[in-house]
Amino acid sequence: MSATRQASPRRVSVAPMMDWTDRHCRSLHRFISRHTWLYTEMVTTGALLHGDVPRHLAFTPAEAPVALQLGGSEPEDLARAAKLGEQWGYDEINLNCGCPSERVQRGAFGACLMNEPQLVADCVKAMRDVVSVPVTVKHRIGVDAVEDYAFVRDFVGTIAEAGCEVFVVHARNAILKGLSPKENREIPPLKYDYAYQLKRDFPQLEIVINGGIKTLDEAEQHLQHVDGVMLGREAYHNPFVLADVDMRFYGATQAPITREQVEARLIEYCASEIARGTFLGAITRHALGLYRGVAGARGWRRVLSDSRKLAKADLAIFDEAREHLRVPDEIVE
Repeated sequence: MSATRQASPRRVSVAPMMDWTDRHCRSLHRFISRHTWLYTEMVTTGALLHGDVPRHLAFTPAEAPVALQLGGSEPEDLARAAKLGEQWGYDEINLNCGCPSERVQRGAFGACLMNEPQLVADCVKAMRDVVSVPVTVKHRIGVDAVEDYAFVRDFVGTIAEAGCEVFVVHARNAILKGLSPKENREIPPLKYDYAYQLKRDFPQLEIVINGGIKTLDEAEQHLQHVDGVMLGREAYHNPFVLADVDMRFYGATQAPITREQVEARLIEYCASEIARGTFLGAITRHALGLYRGVAGARGWRRVLSDSRKLAKADLAIFDEAREHLRVPDEIVE
């Protein structure tokens, strides 16, 4: 695998996560890793076509590369939204076919789209017709009680015929009734072998695996079978897991950044954002896990999540939080 797909820009990526992977979160991740492929939260076509486009799409060039994830099921609307995404500078347009939430189901998109592969193919073709950046699909391996590998194989085959070349496979079923989105990330069993088999059956496609991956050692194991690995909750709660990605998976030669260097960049970023009127807590909430595993990390989190302190917009809050950190190699959490 590594010999033939070394150049994949999605070798390691951070999943699109609602209410989490906003521009502040992506900026933090970009401080830690220059090459990790980043995704936006899912943005619905309705929000773009009838709402505040800059609020949903504005990001800084320093965050790139960034992919825009769209939610929708109408080919024409998705084409218009994809065009907006390209105009705003995104490097990829990704269609959500994996979210199982009831709100998304009511909009007739997300994981329920896996039951309509030809519609997804039409959506992909409509987007590809109007943009030059890659159009990709993120999906599950099955829906509800469908356990047969042939289901996801035929889904991918149908979408590939529409010109999609990159598939992000969350290697769990989506249970559309009876499980919350959180339970859908934990209860359906992981079947990594389904993603591996997709790569064997479609060697010409780029297959990225997602679901339950917590360490770079695990990522390395998966990359023996597929082209890319997508980290989700682990990258959010433990962002420093990305520190070794550039050297390990992208051939970077410079030493990984330290937590202290990340913090210094974050403070500079906070200063510039406060000057723009951004609430400090909107940024620090993404950095609560920066010192995860370091002695005193609980105190760091407590200070940086204190709403009264954050309301003062005083960057001295970082000094106070740092006072709780003791000898870095004294692991207590």
